[in-house]
Amino acid sequence: MTNKKNSYAGSVSRRSFLSGLGAAGVVATATPMVAAAPAAAHAGTLTDTAPETMEGAIPVTLRVNGKMLDLQVDPRTTLLDCLRETISLTGTKKGCDHGQCGACTVHINGRRINSCLTLAVMHEGDEITTIEGLGQPGNLHPMQASFVKHDGYQCGYCTSGQIMSAVALLKEKCGPSDTDVKELMSGNICRCGAYSNIVAAIQDVRQQA
Repeated sequence: MTNKKNSYAGSVSRRSFLSGLGAAGVVATATPMVAAAPAAAHAGTLTDTAPETMEGAIPVTLRVNGKMLDLQVDPRTTLLDCLRETISLTGTKKGCDHGQCGACTVHINGRRINSCLTLAVMHEGDEITTIEGLGQPGNLHPMQASFVKHDGYQCGYCTSGQIMSAVALLKEKCGPSDTDVKELMSGNICRCGAYSNIVAAIQDVRQQA
C-alpha cells in the first residue's frame, strides 16, 4: 500500500503517525521477552514446583531463545501451543492452525517452520528462536527496524511471522527481484494487503547486507 500525503496543512501524515504507533507494535513483538522472563523461569522449574501433574504429560527440555526450559507437556502439544500456553511467549501468533498462513513461523536451528505443524516433543535439543529472541526494544533486528521504516504492517497480527520468514529468507537462495522475494514469502499471508511494503522492507535489508 502506498502512502499519500495528507492534504491538510500541518496535520500528521499517516506515515509519521503509524511509524510511531507501528514502532510500538513491532517492538511489542520483542517486549514479551522481558515480561516472559519470570514465566520462562517458572516454566524451567515446573517439574519441581508444579503441584499438579498433567495426566499423560511427559518431560521435555527445550532450548528457546537461548534458554533451557524443563517442561511437562502433553505429547500431542504442538510447538505453537507450547510456546504460547506453556512458556507464555505469545509473539508467535496462531492464525489458521493448519500451516497455511505463516503467522506461527519460528526458526528451528536457523530454518523457518510453521510451529503449528510440529509437536513440541520433537524438538528436544534443537535451537528454537521466536520473535522475542530476534531483537529487543532499543536493539531491534535490522528486519524489525526495516518493517517499521517501510510501514510493513497494518493490523500487525501477521507481522511476527512475516519478520521471522524474512530473516530466514536472508540465508536462503533468493534472486534479486521483488518477484523472487514474493515467491519465497508466499507462505505468509497478510490479510491487510501490505505486501508491497513488506517486500520493500526485505529488499532494503538485503541491499544493506
